[in-house]
Amino acid sequence: MNLNRLLRPKSIAVLGAGWALNVIEQCRKMGFDGPVWPVHPTKAEIGGLKAYASLAELPGVPDATFIGVNRLATLDVVAELSAMGAGGAICFASGWTEAGEPELQARLIAAAGDMPILGPNCYGVINYLDGALLWPDQHGGIRVDRGVALVSQSSNIVINLGMQQRALPVAYVACLGNAAVVGLADLAGAVLDDPRVTALGMYVEGIDDAAAFAELAQRARAMGKGIVVIKSGKTELSRTAAASHTASLAGAGAASSAFLRQVGVAEVNTPSELIETLKILHVHGLGLGPRLCSLSCSGGEAGLVADLAAPHGIDFPPVPPATRERLFQVLGPIPTISNPLDYHTFIWGDGPKTTEVFTAMLAAYDAGIFIIDTPRPDRCDPSGYQPALDAIVAAQKATGKPAFPVASMAENFGEARAAGLMAQGVCTLMGLETALAAIKAARVPAGRPGWRPVAPIAPRASTLLSEVEGKRLLAEAGVPVPRSVAGMTLAEVAEKAAALTAPFALKGLGFAHKTEAGAVRLGLATLAGQAEMAGATGYLVEEMVTGAVAEILLGLRRDPVYGVTLTLGLGGVAAELLADSVTLILPATEAEVLAALARLRLYALLDGYRGRPKADLAALAETALRLGARMIADPSLEEIEINPILVKAAGVVAVDALIRRA
Repeated sequence: MNLNRLLRPKSIAVLGAGWALNVIEQCRKMGFDGPVWPVHPTKAEIGGLKAYASLAELPGVPDATFIGVNRLATLDVVAELSAMGAGGAICFASGWTEAGEPELQARLIAAAGDMPILGPNCYGVINYLDGALLWPDQHGGIRVDRGVALVSQSSNIVINLGMQQRALPVAYVACLGNAAVVGLADLAGAVLDDPRVTALGMYVEGIDDAAAFAELAQRARAMGKGIVVIKSGKTELSRTAAASHTASLAGAGAASSAFLRQVGVAEVNTPSELIETLKILHVHGLGLGPRLCSLSCSGGEAGLVADLAAPHGIDFPPVPPATRERLFQVLGPIPTISNPLDYHTFIWGDGPKTTEVFTAMLAAYDAGIFIIDTPRPDRCDPSGYQPALDAIVAAQKATGKPAFPVASMAENFGEARAAGLMAQGVCTLMGLETALAAIKAARVPAGRPGWRPVAPIAPRASTLLSEVEGKRLLAEAGVPVPRSVAGMTLAEVAEKAAALTAPFALKGLGFAHKTEAGAVRLGLATLAGQAEMAGATGYLVEEMVTGAVAEILLGLRRDPVYGVTLTLGLGGVAAELLADSVTLILPATEAEVLAALARLRLYALLDGYRGRPKADLAALAETALRLGARMIADPSLEEIEINPILVKAAGVVAVDALIRRA
């Protein structure tokens, strides 16, 4: 669907009285140079412009139309616009699917035909590049020649983002509303296609088409444009959270974060982080390197930087010997040459020396942060800070490395000063914690070229296989399981267990979580004298597995958006208590699985911690991918959870199985 005329209109029509006036005023303020045509059945003029009694009386076919009338009238307007070949429309009115009337929204979709519409229940779109605003309210932007685009599924969130005072140039602001016709990837792709757009920021409540979004992300990266996303709803547990550990550990937040990581999209948590990350991408593009240095004229600031960076996984490599000597020549013996660097105040106000220190340090790293909180101009004189700011600009120019002036508190660096530095190609970051989060987000690696998630299957009813049936399925898939016998009664399994070697594990069947039900007894030398388990529908006896290095949870489940998820983490009865897990969206490679395992907080326990044997993670990854392939090939499989799968120094054994089938 072509959105060019809607997003970059040469002519605009507006319907409604009060809302139309607002749109006219905003276009006028932004200097839109095309015609704006108010349409109203009784008014002769609106906002000083001639009003037309109907769409049929317009002097031309509008490229874009803001429809500010009620929902029932909107249906007729959309149909008429589509029939006359209009370029697209904003449907402002609410009261559709979001209000429990999907049939009305279906009629709107039918009325639109091939014409793109944003909404319904949508605020509109602002094009600051051309001054075209189909927007019925105030906004915080100005005309720009180039900048980032902001796309949001919430009108209020993007209104708030547009009011930022952090010197981020914004090219587009666009809302989706109910996304009845134009979806998330469609709108995002249309603004990214504008060569004047440098990066894209998004507030996402739900991804409607994961495959289309993956294609969008890879297309954006091919254009050298980064995407930053705030994904809401991350605390929502999935619909099967009560049935398995996997469902709660790989709920909406883990799955969406895994998906965004795998397609090469930066994810942040707050509006401030979104703005600051977009500033980095706008100025420096993709590919920010990992080696970071920090400079400040205070030991307190140097220590604060180090402390706040640690939770983001940011460290500061030592100063190379040649750089150390170069800094020593300027700073002398008193300052400790380290990273973060406290260069003291001996060179404060000395432009050439400050420039030499800043340049020498930055040259040895991929990027640098320079802590500098300028005095408030209403009560103080900030002129003494200018030599340091000039030195930051000079260091970036001399080295070609990103130099970030960073105010430890956002309010301690004015918008005008930040805009002046941005005009020189220097990106100021507001707030130390936010700056560190933004730097980490801007390092997002590229996704695997051509990767797409498995097509999702709509939620459906499912049944839980018995552990005997589940273990049989695992064995058929080539997953090692303990030797075992099963039967309806204790006496029956006791007789069959004569062929097994003690110690034994005795399990009652018919429970999703056997431990919580008291249906697991371990380390039994004999089955003689064992009491019945209340509620058990049968019994399973297995040979106990020895030599395990770690208990791991391995879970696969169908996600209604992302297809099939794979979750791996420290397992056993404490799986949810530990909450130390990683999630991937399938398909994945062995290298991707191993890299994900390395992100576990307790990974050291798997990697020979304090002389322990190393777990056979290659066997674990191979097993996970084999089961993933089985699940992808068999649409009836809804969930496979092995908790735990025992990982040995060589090989793995699945000692529990929770499998649901549609």
